[in-house]
Amino acid sequence: MRRIIFHIDVNSAFLSWTAVKMVNEGKSDIRMVPSVVSGDPSDRRSIITAASIPAKKLGIKTAQPVSMALRVCPSLVIVGGDWAWYKECSEGFISICRSYSPVLQQFSIDECFIDMSFRCKADNAVEVATRLKNEIKSKLGFTVNVGIGSNKLLAKMASDFEKPDKVHTLWENEVEEKMWPLGVRDLLWVGKKTEERLTSYGINTIGQLASLGIGSLTRLVGQKFAHQLHENANGRDDSPVETETAEAKSYSAERTFSKDLVEAKDIDKALFNVACIVAHRIRRDNFRASTVSMFVKYNDFTVAQKQCQTEQPTDVTAVILNEARRMLSEVWDGKTPIRQVGLGVSKLTHESAVQMSLFEDPKMEYYREWDMEYDRKKAEAEDARMLAYERKNRSE
Repeated sequence: MRRIIFHIDVNSAFLSWTAVKMVNEGKSDIRMVPSVVSGDPSDRRSIITAASIPAKKLGIKTAQPVSMALRVCPSLVIVGGDWAWYKECSEGFISICRSYSPVLQQFSIDECFIDMSFRCKADNAVEVATRLKNEIKSKLGFTVNVGIGSNKLLAKMASDFEKPDKVHTLWENEVEEKMWPLGVRDLLWVGKKTEERLTSYGINTIGQLASLGIGSLTRLVGQKFAHQLHENANGRDDSPVETETAEAKSYSAERTFSKDLVEAKDIDKALFNVACIVAHRIRRDNFRASTVSMFVKYNDFTVAQKQCQTEQPTDVTAVILNEARRMLSEVWDGKTPIRQVGLGVSKLTHESAVQMSLFEDPKMEYYREWDMEYDRKKAEAEDARMLAYERKNRSE
């Protein structure tokens, strides 16, 4: 049976939700003019977390400093965020989507997948999606895009087509026409570093990527990622719409030293190593964590530990590491010898935190690119170990 997956994505979520609140208060609709949401509207160093479509047409983007945007548009309207209100809007949006199908996976605060395979047919999917889109607009006051496909990848790609307030399809037989002409960066999971690596070899479009031999692609990005890219570029994705949660799970790593450590730089290096391991594992399993914990075991075998909550769910190594560093300074006196250090994360969710922070570190894009490169190298190392194991078995 042909799967029918919807991906529903709120258009310029933070800005749209702020606009709805302002309109309800009798103020003008900031969606109609160049406008942005930032952490502190009075601070030109603040980072833009959302931009209106008129602002985007001027080249203003999320993660830009407000000062840069003001140089482009001196009359730019800048408003602050309201997390409690955003959470309320998100819950209302998810509730309506869930009424169309209980098989729902929230992908981030402003987007979700629903499996409509038993709720509609391919020939009336656009009609149902349009009804869903219009219901959200009439009841909640903001617009969404709905992408329709036979798997999550195609539905997600379809929802990113022309915006706002649109319904698009991307079935298997439409991949060559609608998806292949797009640039490689438009393919889900392709980041800046991967794009640079591909384009440097003349691979500029998704179609060119799809036709590239798996051997050539492996040499560029590693065996494991090559397989994923090749499948996705050809429109294939068999991942299910996951409805279960996994908040009870946790990830941790620890390091015991051959001799006790007393130097802060050595202990920090160990903490960095375990943070890399933990963050890589949760990214691999598509989780973000809201709780970070750490412990140290001293040379007398006593243990000191600490736990904290992050502002938003995260899978970024630097964010997890910095929380652990802060807690270390609270539990360690800087001189007692340490024989073991550990770090863990819990309160897990599949919800993405990429666009949720109103006060995002300007270096966050660099941190995420670093994580992607770390994950790629780990995958290549795992591939190399597997190949060596297979060769050993064949020789035996």
